[in-house]
Amino acid sequence: MEYTRLGNSGLKVSRIALGCMSFATGAPQMQWTLDDDAAEPLFRQAVDLGITFWDTANIYGAGTSEQIVGRAVRKYTKRDDVVLATKLFLPMGDGPGGQGLSRRAIMEQVDASLARLGTDFIDLYQIHRFDPQTPVEETMEALHDVVKAGKVRYLGASSMWAWQFAKMQHAADTHSWTKFVSMQDQYSLIQREEEREMFGVLADQGVGSIPWSPLAAGLVTRPWGERSTTRSKNNPTTDRHGRPLFVDSDKAIVDAVQRIAETRGVSMATVAMAWVLNNPVVTAPIVGATKAHHLADAAAAVDLALTDDEITALQEPYIPREPTYF
Repeated sequence: MEYTRLGNSGLKVSRIALGCMSFATGAPQMQWTLDDDAAEPLFRQAVDLGITFWDTANIYGAGTSEQIVGRAVRKYTKRDDVVLATKLFLPMGDGPGGQGLSRRAIMEQVDASLARLGTDFIDLYQIHRFDPQTPVEETMEALHDVVKAGKVRYLGASSMWAWQFAKMQHAADTHSWTKFVSMQDQYSLIQREEEREMFGVLADQGVGSIPWSPLAAGLVTRPWGERSTTRSKNNPTTDRHGRPLFVDSDKAIVDAVQRIAETRGVSMATVAMAWVLNNPVVTAPIVGATKAHHLADAAAAVDLALTDDEITALQEPYIPREPTYF
């Protein structure tokens, strides 16, 4: 495994991140999520592969993901050897601090996440979305305060428009508050809209990208039209606005991934992940693993150098589309 700095910060992370939305228990869990026992082999494999950057969120499994991750850290590795990332914003309760990015919500949710994770500090604390109901100055000062209190080491953001991210960074810069060092955005061969504005902002400001869904929910890991896994059979085909998540032209991209994988003698997932890693703004794609080969395929991508012709073949069929997560 390779390790690199997260953006221009001093924080060293593995080039592959373990996405922990796959681990949850209780009523909120999806059909494809795993409990402690089922997740054990994956945590052990992550440690063996050197994947020490683990990402979760308070909302995943209504807090149970953080609990599972915390227990895994104590059972399979050491706290000092893992970079723990979590998030806040989405609803965790009906009270005034149960959601959003107000000062009260930040102070309330960071303590709750610390308790569930069973740790004294969070390495990377991320805002899950932009909060239009709270002044950015209130949010950035409160985030700065939790850093100064020693509860959080670094700050990150996720899934917003480039102008919103720039506005928050500017507020922090103006008041000498702690700035974001990472952006967790959707980026894959099937969803490349972050290249238009966000990636330019990140490169200019020295902020690292840690993409979510780098394999497009598995679409680029199997031949076009195949829906053989539990998750693929249950994944939605449209976003919350009714817009299609995938279009017919995506078949040419998936076909290109398949051809290159067969020629190289590697999995389609490895090829698709290698393409994501090839972008200089990308620090560490997040892999939501539920099977052993998910992490092995992702780790193999770190050592796969695609040729210019292969990159062209993968990129040429792409048709622009609207982001699907706002």
